[in-house]
Amino acid sequence: MKNQKGLLIIFTRNPEPGKVKKRLAARIGDSAALELYKFLLKHTFEVTKDMSCDKVIYYSESIEKEDIWDHNIFQKKKQSGKDLGERMKNAFTEGFEAGYSNIVIIGSDLYDLQKEDLEKAFSSLYNYDYAVGPAQDGGYYLLGMKSLNSKLFRNKKWGTDTVLQETLQDLKNEQLKLLEERNDIDTYEDLIEHPELHRIIKYP
Repeated sequence: MKNQKGLLIIFTRNPEPGKVKKRLAARIGDSAALELYKFLLKHTFEVTKDMSCDKVIYYSESIEKEDIWDHNIFQKKKQSGKDLGERMKNAFTEGFEAGYSNIVIIGSDLYDLQKEDLEKAFSSLYNYDYAVGPAQDGGYYLLGMKSLNSKLFRNKKWGTDTVLQETLQDLKNEQLKLLEERNDIDTYEDLIEHPELHRIIKYP
């Protein structure tokens, strides 16, 4: 029995100093990077909590029972796999095996992300087989599909500027909806573009 509600998968890192926003931490310090990361987690929570689809958080290290991700709203699971591609593939596999027909995956720290981006992704899967949200750094911030395509998760240098191009090459003969481009906060240069974020960071 297919679940028509749709499933939103959110990949998150456990918020620990020295393990999040490493490129940014090199400039602003581990403590400030962690503070920013927690702010971005809260932003993602606010964007996603009222969506009508089912929602599941996949933690990088261990499942947190008491955190911002309310267990009454979000299912909680742990990522499994050797690299990001395998972890995403395994998460999609679990979703499709659970009966969902439309699945979208995002990260948990995209400041540009809005609820409308996610609604557009899910609605596009009624007419297209795939939805991709391009990121300015050459990756993607969102991937949606109606059935598992394992090829998308193989032979990619994750975290590099070739991921989007290689993914679109894999999908060149498919029914694909490209969403609006968004930008992540990964570097100090990204941070400079958002002066309002400086106010939440206590620099060392």
